Amino acid sequence: MRRREFIKVIAGSAAWPLTATAQQQPSPVVAFIRDGSAKSNARGEAGFRKGLNEAGFIEGQNVTVEYHWLEGKYDGLPALLADLVRRNVSVIATPGNVPTRAAKDATASIPIVFGVGEDPVELGVVASLAKPGGNATGINFLVGEVTAKRLRLLHDMVPGAVRIVVLLNPGNVVVADSTLREVQKAAPAMGLQIHSIKATTTSEIDAAFDTMRNERADALFVAADGLFTSRRAQLATLTARDRIPAIYAIREIVETGGLMSYGTDLTDMFRQLGIYSGSILKGAKPADMPVLQSTKFEFVINATTAKALGLTIPAGVISIADEVIE
Repeated sequence: MRRREFIKVIAGSAAWPLTATAQQQPSPVVAFIRDGSAKSNARGEAGFRKGLNEAGFIEGQNVTVEYHWLEGKYDGLPALLADLVRRNVSVIATPGNVPTRAAKDATASIPIVFGVGEDPVELGVVASLAKPGGNATGINFLVGEVTAKRLRLLHDMVPGAVRIVVLLNPGNVVVADSTLREVQKAAPAMGLQIHSIKATTTSEIDAAFDTMRNERADALFVAADGLFTSRRAQLATLTARDRIPAIYAIREIVETGGLMSYGTDLTDMFRQLGIYSGSILKGAKPADMPVLQSTKFEFVINATTAKALGLTIPAGVISIADEVIE
């Protein structure tokens, strides 16, 4: 073999392991923790993936996303987070109050990108909205701020309803407390009587409807909670059976057969979480990234459900709906 050819062979063989090593570098890992199930969060998951794509990351190519669905079982959070901290994942994405608070308690170093319905300063996860100052940032999708408006929309849809039941998830204490507080504050001006019922399981939701029947409730106000989104088929079935008008915070329940919803466009919220997660993977620091606030809200009515309940949708209500499902 000629000397020049020999040098080329040696150079090529030396370069090959380096190239292979570079190709084998593991992708950064984003741990995504959300209440409910994969099925109930399909739209949000797609929104999160879209945001990552916009930031330059494609799942399975240059980023790995681990999805952890709580389905109302919060007692497993400490062990899950301890494992994520031990493995030093790149980002923890937590759309939801409970996983956000748990993640903040678990680590002060791994970046956290949250989506919370309440004020994140009051939740204790950031120092301020403009300058979070720690390892967490994200988006506030303003659950508390629109609670009174949701109650008003329910009242406008069913003006004769007086006895209103508020369905709460006691496992999500912050949302449960703020929802009940805001509803009770807004109810007197509308002449409404408020009664709250707590439920976390399928059987407890069944029992809640038994109680509503016995107490002759006129309408139902469901708290903005991922648990109830995951039980949306059950809620739609029970409200249809008992012919009780209900309002929700999330459109997916209305698509399943619920009457109406008003709240943040959660798909856009999840997209923003994906964008922020991608920005951090590129080197941005959560401490320097201001907390965003949702600006897109949607009011959705299921006209088929209204007809089945014997309701005529008032003209003033239908005129402000963003979408009417026929």
